[in-house]
Amino acid sequence: MPDTEQGGSRRRGRNETEEERADRMWTELIQEVRVAQMGVQILFGFLLTVVFTPTYEDLSGTDKTIYIVTVVMGACATGALIGPVSLHRLVSGRRIKPQAVRWASRLTLLGLALLLVTTSSSLLLILRVASHDDFVPYLVAGVVCWYLLCWFGLPMWARYRHTMR
Repeated sequence: MPDTEQGGSRRRGRNETEEERADRMWTELIQEVRVAQMGVQILFGFLLTVVFTPTYEDLSGTDKTIYIVTVVMGACATGALIGPVSLHRLVSGRRIKPQAVRWASRLTLLGLALLLVTTSSSLLLILRVASHDDFVPYLVAGVVCWYLLCWFGLPMWARYRHTMR
């Protein structure tokens, strides 16, 4: 039985065509990407300057490796989070917006995962240099768990909780 005004139940969802839905989802996705792009671009810009400071030469081999991995992950996150803009520009007018929204959404999720790695490895490097204490990996692991909870755990819980019948 459809979920309509008949029988006292309320209609759920939107009455929109596939193209209207794609337009709405695209607008929402681009707003979300703007937030993530700002964060990754600021972090990546900061990371690029570190190698030019006198302190960089004093880093241990392990810390330099962490730094290189962090910069590469930041570059990859930047690429993935800017990717939806390029995708839209290159496929605009080709009548494939629903597919483009799916591809852009996947790029955005990949970008968020790469941003998680970039942020976590940045934190690891900073805390290693700042404290040299054995608790640093545990502290970073706690922050990673927090990111996982905020960025993926709660959204997946809400998705499961509120979309299952």
